[in-house]
Amino acid sequence: MSIHIAAKPGQIAERILLPGDSLRAKFIAENLLEGAERFNEVRNMFGYTGSFKGVKVSVMGTGMGMPSLSIYVNELIRDYGVQKLIRVGTCGALRAEVKIRNVILAMSASTDSAVNKVRFNNMDYAPTASFPLLMNAYEAAQAAGFSPFVGSVLSSDSFYTEDPDQWKLWAKFGILGVEMETAELYTLAAKYNAQALAILTVSDHLVTGEATNSEERQTSFRTMVEIALNGIIR
Repeated sequence: MSIHIAAKPGQIAERILLPGDSLRAKFIAENLLEGAERFNEVRNMFGYTGSFKGVKVSVMGTGMGMPSLSIYVNELIRDYGVQKLIRVGTCGALRAEVKIRNVILAMSASTDSAVNKVRFNNMDYAPTASFPLLMNAYEAAQAAGFSPFVGSVLSSDSFYTEDPDQWKLWAKFGILGVEMETAELYTLAAKYNAQALAILTVSDHLVTGEATNSEERQTSFRTMVEIALNGIIR
């Protein structure tokens, strides 16, 4: 047993989906997994293991931001042997060609966080998705009739920034969307020789000012999760 996860050995699958919200983990377990059983409720960060198309899959919330995700991903890989991790979350679009409700497969993740500066003694590291998971998710999306965007995202430490136009510089350099976790997920997966990917649904748009409502988010969120599940079992 780890510090923050109460699962017993063998209760967590080697494949796991990681939404930020533990209630989304509960939704996935109850609506998309078969025979799901809860393995964690420490700090109300719910985790479940069930099966999808006959393959054992887990799902667990990570909270918001890289520090929270880092705790759970470290323990999932180090203490429970998780090998394939897909973050399923939302993001804000930074480019006009990316529309509300579109899905982004994050090929890489820039960041304004100092965590890797500290980790790598002030040198830069390029957090990158695992190609097998990226390819499998892309093929799963295509098979389901979707054409996701594939490109770079920004993992930010701040939801509310002092400069409201700060995002424009990132957009100028081709960043598709902004969220708060992917860079740390990819870095930790590389450290432990695991595979990781982030699949993100665009929930709001910094260019147009559009935003989805709660019902629309749930509908588009399910599409993203189905892509992730079909990709992670390939």
